[in-house]
Amino acid sequence: MARNLGPKHKKCRRYGVKLCDSPKCPVVARNYPPGMHGAKGRGKLTGYGEQLAQKQMAKEVYGVFEKQFKKYYEKAMRQKGDVGENLLQQLEMRLDNIVYRLGFAVSRRQARQMTGHGLFLVNDRRVDIPSYQVKIGDSVKLKEQVKKSRLFENIEEKIKQQEMPSWLSLDENSLTGKVLDKPKLDEISSVFDVKTIIEFYSK
Repeated sequence: MARNLGPKHKKCRRYGVKLCDSPKCPVVARNYPPGMHGAKGRGKLTGYGEQLAQKQMAKEVYGVFEKQFKKYYEKAMRQKGDVGENLLQQLEMRLDNIVYRLGFAVSRRQARQMTGHGLFLVNDRRVDIPSYQVKIGDSVKLKEQVKKSRLFENIEEKIKQQEMPSWLSLDENSLTGKVLDKPKLDEISSVFDVKTIIEFYSK
């Protein structure tokens, strides 16, 4: 499984947007690019530069590399309906994102690591592929063997703090989530502009 081992917050500062899930993201206190000349501020981007920046931000948010991201776009183009909504739905229906949305992980990066270690069952079957596409009606459940591990201490309290999307449900007793529907475009809050990303690829 490919991993991004670079500095976690460098891109947050580069684009001036909080792309991570950390409450201690340095972009809050130092909202200027990294490097010795960063304090001078950001130059004005060209149209292409803005499109590229939006695509890079989306990739960083969901932890996806270029080759896979482009495949999502190509699949979104083949599907019926709005291309931007199709693209976002594929990203949101990734197993690691579902685990994060359900409140089992504090960040998508942590959720990706958890799913890679096979800590979750999809329809009672072990799945260790973070990019696995969960479908409507599928259940995502935490394995019984790991419920008592230190990683999931006070998991009930953490789940209550998570804002549950309308397209997901969670049984807090059994720690089982279920996908009720695909998210709609207006239900997905994002720091990037998906229409600009579509413009980038459609050239």
